[in-house]
Amino acid sequence: MITPRTLSGFKDRLPKESYAKSQMLKSIVESFEKFGFSPIETPHLEYAEILKKQGSEEIQKEMYHFLDHGGREVALRFDLTVPLARFIAQYKNELGLPFKRYCIGNVFRGERAQKGRYREFTQCDFDFIGTQSIGADAEIVQVIYQTLRHLGVERFTIALNNRKIFNGLMESLGAESQTIEVLRIVDKIDKIGRKSVCEELEKETSLKSEQITMLLDFIAQKQEGSALEFLGKLESYKARNATLAEGLNELCALCALLGALIPQEFYQINLSIARGLGYYTGIIYETTLDDLPTLGSVCSGGRYDNLTQNFSKDSLSGVGASIGLDRMLAGLEELGLMQGSANVADALLIPLQSLEYGYFAAQNLRNLGLKIEVYPEIVKPKKSFAYANTKGYKYVIVLGEEEEAQKTYTLKNMESGEQKNHLSLESLVECLRVVED
Repeated sequence: MITPRTLSGFKDRLPKESYAKSQMLKSIVESFEKFGFSPIETPHLEYAEILKKQGSEEIQKEMYHFLDHGGREVALRFDLTVPLARFIAQYKNELGLPFKRYCIGNVFRGERAQKGRYREFTQCDFDFIGTQSIGADAEIVQVIYQTLRHLGVERFTIALNNRKIFNGLMESLGAESQTIEVLRIVDKIDKIGRKSVCEELEKETSLKSEQITMLLDFIAQKQEGSALEFLGKLESYKARNATLAEGLNELCALCALLGALIPQEFYQINLSIARGLGYYTGIIYETTLDDLPTLGSVCSGGRYDNLTQNFSKDSLSGVGASIGLDRMLAGLEELGLMQGSANVADALLIPLQSLEYGYFAAQNLRNLGLKIEVYPEIVKPKKSFAYANTKGYKYVIVLGEEEEAQKTYTLKNMESGEQKNHLSLESLVECLRVVED
């Protein structure tokens, strides 16, 4: 006999959790579509060369890649952004630019599994392609804000930074060739702490101790007051070089727009966020739940001006973000904002006399917009009621000999024991719709 088990880092979802996830997805999709983002789909498998050129060294170590039956080297996608670059380059003439898309699907990384994060996980991406307007960056922040509010989250922070600021600092140190490696290490600062980051930078890069200190002191500066006030205090850094000045100016323009769009307490400048993926070139985002700081980012992303360069001579600009659905779901469940159910129907219909009449009655109720499950056997009420309790049904509809003869319904509340007899079809529907609302 084969022992039934799941692979390490992968998981099954029972109906209660799956239903909570599907309800969450409905809310997220509704938020995306309010802003005019259209759905697309891309395959789970891509040619390995497509993914390898964009992934960082760490991502490449985590990538699942192998030879298919035709001897081609293929890989499972590690995110939804790199496949988007291939998609845009392939279909740009059909799509029209600028193009706004959302894509929801599973991605794969062979990393250490942790709370809310598995080796197969679901991402919800939304991107604005083909414009360099700061308005597109602002709209991504708006979508993050609206999506979390729509999910019932009241306390969260959207951290903002700009990769050009870090690039400019590296230029001022004469170490721009090591920017990606330094970024990769600095991106770990919240996980391993400043001391460990210093040690790794000294070991893995040519930066001197005093340069590392300057770099880490800069990113350690914290916003006090509004975002624009904080950026004003960084004004003197613009003199270092044009790249750093451009990064600060873009953040100022973004925050000036956001001031009229979302409450200021929901976003702040955080110079320490780096986003380890190498394709980001401008403003970046990370969103954390204030009441669950150890959970990590639930929605992150940024601007990538050169993402399509490996597929096309046209260097299309884009900006987007991704919601980590599994981590978000874990967070919402811990906050009591997402409660699933073992069933999705409004009520269980129990036929005691005739299966034929039971299924006929259930179909009538479905035609009126209700979700009804039928118990599929004629058994003693004790057994079918036990099934209702196991599934978590609050209401059951009982159809016995008397109900069938009179064309009425009995509605029983399984929690209180209250029972309403001789209900007409209209009265039954009204009772269940009041409960549904």
